Amino acid sequence: MLDIDQIRNDFPAYRKKDGNFIYLDSASTSQKPEFVIDAISSYYSSYAANIHRALYEIGEKATDKYEKVREKVKQFINVPDSHVVIFTGGTTESINLIAYSWGSNNLSNGDQILITEMEHHSNIVPWQLLCSRSNASLNYIPIKKDGTLELGKLKENILPKTKLISLTHQSNVFGTINPLNNIIDEAKKIGAITVIDGAQAVPHMKVDIKKLGCDFYAFSGHKMLGPTGVGVLIARKNILEEIDPFMGGGEMINSVNMDESTWNEVPWKFEAGTPNIAQVIGLGAAIDYIQKIGIENIHQHEQELLHYGLDLLDQNKDVTLYGKADNRGAVIPFNLENIHPHDLAKFLDTDGICIRAGHHCAQPIMNKLGVSATARASFYLYNTKEDIEKLVESIKKTVRIFS
Repeated sequence: MLDIDQIRNDFPAYRKKDGNFIYLDSASTSQKPEFVIDAISSYYSSYAANIHRALYEIGEKATDKYEKVREKVKQFINVPDSHVVIFTGGTTESINLIAYSWGSNNLSNGDQILITEMEHHSNIVPWQLLCSRSNASLNYIPIKKDGTLELGKLKENILPKTKLISLTHQSNVFGTINPLNNIIDEAKKIGAITVIDGAQAVPHMKVDIKKLGCDFYAFSGHKMLGPTGVGVLIARKNILEEIDPFMGGGEMINSVNMDESTWNEVPWKFEAGTPNIAQVIGLGAAIDYIQKIGIENIHQHEQELLHYGLDLLDQNKDVTLYGKADNRGAVIPFNLENIHPHDLAKFLDTDGICIRAGHHCAQPIMNKLGVSATARASFYLYNTKEDIEKLVESIKKTVRIFS
């Protein structure tokens, strides 16, 4: 069992709120431990310098700290080679990088991109834009109302003209953990590229890139105790070497003259300009913190909270729960009868309870459910069963006020 009191003592947000702070929106962004904040502050206060350029001491230290995070990512999610770890601004930027750098040169009229109805907008809109540029078509694997993918006709969805398949590892709305291996195996049979949005998975469960065998995998730092403005893209090295860079500028070049340029080696080919140095260092500290506690321990703790929360909320006749996947993360979407989720969120806030309310950047899911929005409670390593009990009591109080 995790020592939640000790863990909360590591987070300034919990220390400053004097107990009146119940944060249930980690699927949106996580709280940050002091260990991560100190790592970022230390860079700015002690060795702030640009990387890969300076020959003086603090510049070399900054470069060393930055580059060591690639190795931390490699060990954390079992990446074959640290040179395929690309730092980006987040999952959204990573997916856009793929759409432009790979998609623009590999898709044309008649080709198909396959995604799912379960996706975050960040895994929908870039492909829509790519299809408008390339005249490729965009198709969807449907979802069922229980929050799982309709995979009974998977072989009918994956066609000979399917060139790329992109889907979420774990749904940000339902928490559904998708059976990636089955889909990746089918994609390989026809030579389709696979892209996995791991933003909701990497912070909460053990991810093994070697075992998955996908072509691209992306995740964000801010959902896993790290800072905003940093993400990671993992890709097969041969693909990275073949495709053009996403952005042009300093560092990503080998040589430049007035007529043409040549590119740096992977991964620096895709990291143009001064990177988010402090954020990458902060991401490395977040990985260290998670590794110290143990990702398996975090996952087990969250699963206990998930089932406890589902049981308590299901006892309330005013609550409608969404999603029934057997394999799911610690995310609970729900609604109250005759109370808009936005109103609920504001009333819960008066009790110090933070939840998400809205379409969660997943409007196709809302359309499928026949609602405009839902409330969503999501849990992480600093949450407790008492948090859930207080949520349930505050919901009951809100219902009484509205009635």
